[in-house]
Amino acid sequence: MPHARSNRRRLVAAVTTVLAVTLGAGALAVPATAAPTAPATVTAETAATPFAFPKDSVLVGAGVKGFLTQTPGSTTRRFAWYGQDTGTGYGARTYLNSTRTNDYLVFEGHYQVTVRDLTTMSIFEVPLDPLTGTPVFVGSAADAVFTTVGPDLRKHTRAGGTVPVAGLPDGATAVEISPGTPDDALVRFTVGGVKKWGLLDLATDTVDEIHELPAGATIGAVSATHVAWTTGTGVNDEVPALFLLDRATDTVQEVPVVDAPGSLRVDLVGGWVVYGDPGASTAEAPSPLFALTAYNPATKESVKLLDHLTSAAPAGDGSLHVRGGSLAQGEGMYKITADGDNTPVVTFEATTGEPTELQITGNDLPDLVDLDQNGGKAKFTWNLSRPNAEVNLTLRHTRTGEAEMFNDYTLGRRTTAFEWQGEYNGAYTWELTARPLNGIGPTATATGSFTVTRTPKPHDFDDNGAPDVVLRDGAGRLWRADTSYGTRLQADPHRQIGTNWQIYDRIEATGDLAGSTVGDLVGRDTAGVLWLYQGNGTGGFGTRTKIGGGWQIYTELAGGSDLTGDGRADLVATDKAGDLYLYKGTGSATAPFAPRKKIGYGWGIYNQLTATGNLAGGPAGDLLARDKAGVLWLYLGKGDGTFASRVKVGAGWNAYSQIVGVGDANRDGRPDVIGFGPTGEYLHRGTGDWRAPMLPAQSASVTLGGGPFNGIA
Repeated sequence: MPHARSNRRRLVAAVTTVLAVTLGAGALAVPATAAPTAPATVTAETAATPFAFPKDSVLVGAGVKGFLTQTPGSTTRRFAWYGQDTGTGYGARTYLNSTRTNDYLVFEGHYQVTVRDLTTMSIFEVPLDPLTGTPVFVGSAADAVFTTVGPDLRKHTRAGGTVPVAGLPDGATAVEISPGTPDDALVRFTVGGVKKWGLLDLATDTVDEIHELPAGATIGAVSATHVAWTTGTGVNDEVPALFLLDRATDTVQEVPVVDAPGSLRVDLVGGWVVYGDPGASTAEAPSPLFALTAYNPATKESVKLLDHLTSAAPAGDGSLHVRGGSLAQGEGMYKITADGDNTPVVTFEATTGEPTELQITGNDLPDLVDLDQNGGKAKFTWNLSRPNAEVNLTLRHTRTGEAEMFNDYTLGRRTTAFEWQGEYNGAYTWELTARPLNGIGPTATATGSFTVTRTPKPHDFDDNGAPDVVLRDGAGRLWRADTSYGTRLQADPHRQIGTNWQIYDRIEATGDLAGSTVGDLVGRDTAGVLWLYQGNGTGGFGTRTKIGGGWQIYTELAGGSDLTGDGRADLVATDKAGDLYLYKGTGSATAPFAPRKKIGYGWGIYNQLTATGNLAGGPAGDLLARDKAGVLWLYLGKGDGTFASRVKVGAGWNAYSQIVGVGDANRDGRPDVIGFGPTGEYLHRGTGDWRAPMLPAQSASVTLGGGPFNGIA
């Protein structure tokens, strides 16, 4: 590797005229918002307590007195003294340099560069000329500002004025200068298309130790004894490599790092090389490079310092300040030093108040979820302490043991949300697990519970929110089919729930008559006795209870709508004379109906009555009536047990042998109707509009070719 070396620490023989010097803080205005306030006195006890580090900020500079941070995406950089919880904001082109004992803020402007001494608070300014492009600011180190005028490189300090810098090769272009050590600045430049680097002796103002920069290499750190650089950018799964140059011998060794894709930040502390991949906070997969690691090239020993880092900055006293985290102490700023035995020492100096391990920090789950709201849907949100996690949610119904599982990847988000289509009433438990995608820390787990409530639905016999259809076959067996809706209505496999139902000439789903949380069923036997079968909530029915005799006088029965607005299901019946009677629900299993009340006459023209619930957007449940010509009529419920004048829905409904108000089959919050006929069954979805209460027929699959069925409810 070609290089040139000159005698170091030479005294400067000549000093040029200082461009601009101010002897005090008040002589010229600083092009920043304000000077930082002086640091407070810190006691040993206070120094042992971590102070506040700004959340979501990265470390862009560190000195012996204070540090500089910036929030990604912000145009403000903030300086704060060590031990202070607040800082002073400056522009985005603000830099913090340091020597072994002092710090300097450097403000890059369009017309000048200003340096503030953070001990004396004095400033000096170096004018720039953006119109002609000379002088050009090319960087700073310690208390010095560097500019170029044509091929000439110059150093500007308050104490020494402006001096030329020697040793830069002829034809050097694209000069960049940055801090290296308290004694040297790092110089990067190009000669004849070849990228090179060197070290600028701040005492002799001479560039020496010039080397060609290896292809794809990035100089990472400079110490009094070594220079470290990396190759590999982490793009397209590149694997980075780390190299260390001994300044005394010019020998280069490769530092062993894990063979994994990524990018590396490298620093030098004492006799140790400190490195790590700063991308853990946004990573979607684990990497062994995320851990901040110290390597001793003399002993070949490696030591893990932190679980991850996001940024780091060396200070002039040889320490390294790292924004990162450890599972033991949490997120914040750590100071890395080497003690007298050259052992790495990690000090937790500032905290963001956040854990490094992934934590579930809160949720918005209510104690009670009302599934009568939002179409039976509920949205649950959990907060996480950091983004990029694989989240799994399990909801389990306590009574049935049935579980639903959900999955989410919170890429770039600190929240996870799940929309749940509620099912059963009653108690639920939940468990949420969040696995950090970057592999740092354990999987977080949180548990809890909530209770679901939903008003009973006429056709929901297993209490899961989806309508059921009850079917009786020719042998008198009773079947229940639980429906679901994707693009069309279909039934799950039929389950037999009873026998000997041939004794009934009429079965009707009535909704909750007996005051439970599920729908009930009534059956009229051939002697005219009406029986109540109370739903048990699991898809079946309890032992029948006699309601009363004399029901053979009725030609039609329709139950399930709340016609009186009291929240209870009611039943209507037409007798052979065509009179319509209301049986108001009481909520009592032993006496489920109040005495009948005549609410109409002339209903003998209809051969089918169907209670639908609130189909047409009125104040209460509605009724559909089909006349003998096949015309279907809507009776909009008023909410007092009576109806508005009938509205014609359509003709041709005599194609159906039975019309069933099934409830909300497609989960849009409106009741629907199923028509059963010899050519199949069809779903008519409710609209909520009394002028056109149902959409055209949609093919459904409820009986699944079973039957024949001679009773449907």
